[in-house]
Amino acid sequence: MTVARTICLGFLAVILAGTLLLMMPFSTSNGMWNDPVVALFTSTSAVCVTGLAVVDTGTDFSFIGQLLILMLAQIGGLGYMTTTTFLILLIGRRFDLRQKVAIQQALDRPGMSGSAQIIRSIIATTLIFEITGIFLLIPIFVQDFGQDKGLWLAIFHSISAWNNAGFSLFSDSLVSYQSSRIVVFTIAGLIIFGGIGYQVILDIFLWAKDKLLKKPNVVIFSLDFKVATSTTLILILLGTLAFFLIEIRNPQTLGNFSFSDQLLLAFFQSITTRTAGFNSIDIGNMTDAGLFITIALMFIGASPGGTGGGIKTTTLRVLTSCTKTILQGKEEVLLYDRKIAISLILKAVGVVMGSLATVTIATIIISLTDPKLEFIQILFEVVSAFATVGLSTGITGSVSIFAKLILIITMYIGRVGILLLMSAMLGDPRPSRVHYPEENLLVG
Repeated sequence: MTVARTICLGFLAVILAGTLLLMMPFSTSNGMWNDPVVALFTSTSAVCVTGLAVVDTGTDFSFIGQLLILMLAQIGGLGYMTTTTFLILLIGRRFDLRQKVAIQQALDRPGMSGSAQIIRSIIATTLIFEITGIFLLIPIFVQDFGQDKGLWLAIFHSISAWNNAGFSLFSDSLVSYQSSRIVVFTIAGLIIFGGIGYQVILDIFLWAKDKLLKKPNVVIFSLDFKVATSTTLILILLGTLAFFLIEIRNPQTLGNFSFSDQLLLAFFQSITTRTAGFNSIDIGNMTDAGLFITIALMFIGASPGGTGGGIKTTTLRVLTSCTKTILQGKEEVLLYDRKIAISLILKAVGVVMGSLATVTIATIIISLTDPKLEFIQILFEVVSAFATVGLSTGITGSVSIFAKLILIITMYIGRVGILLLMSAMLGDPRPSRVHYPEENLLVG
């Protein structure tokens, strides 16, 4: 039982427990037993913080069912090992070396020191942002739905947004609030900070603390911070510009809005596309070019250590830096005057190739099982599932049962990570003293 297997089996255990609970009559709005496939799909989508849904979350599930979905999304956003370790800390137990290694791998940290402190910081950060989001959303939802329902809507959407889960209790997601600045910017802020990674937020906190206390020491931001923040900002700006230019003449998405609302909608779509899953426009009415841009942004995803999926922003930057190095005829891959290790480059290549293989296989299988669906719709759905986004062109509930099972597997692979899953299947690599001769190969 390696660490990778512990994490993968832990996620499976939470998914199965959620499935059993969501099948119960108290989880459905009609008080009847739920369809096992619907319960399994919903539980997987929640634990994998995806947001794809085969039924309407707001009407088909009771309050208890919605609460269970929210709890599963919270566990999935924090991660199985983070949640387990936090529970161990709550009951006063100390965790051993094996658990420290698991935390290191789950959070992709360079070392094992300070594991208890980082878990506490993650929980505290989560609570601060989620409570802030709740208080910002309460005035809007209470005004529209009353005190009790408005409070529940604020709680549900704040937690769902922070965990990049994408679940909404509105049948049209956030289309009804597409022009509400408070709702749009609150959800967008939660999505950005939830997906950018806890280490980046911690660096920002330490920098702000030193500035407020006017300490003479200059905070040196880590390479993770520089890469994650700069790449996130570039993707948001490029995505906003792309959606604005592509969809501005489409009357079913941006065409009938004012200039300021068009920019707002394009901005929100650029943010939510990268693993959040909320939508303020009808995805099914987007142009093919808009859908393809969405697929590309979904595939990239969020940053390491965050609640989102995808191949991650750092993977993209490492590969683009490799390409730049080759084009310039250099031999060292540099990022912000720092040399990137060969092991990280190989890891980035492995992530991309494994992700492409997963998406390709899932798309081919669903194309065979559901031949009546358009290819762009199938590819969109598969990438959305793998990158744990949750956006859909509207075909999730209508695909065959076998296609739903394929999407469930795809969501699971996307959440645990392709490299971690392969490590769980193959076991830890054994060191070898055998070295083979090097030889040239024609490439390109």
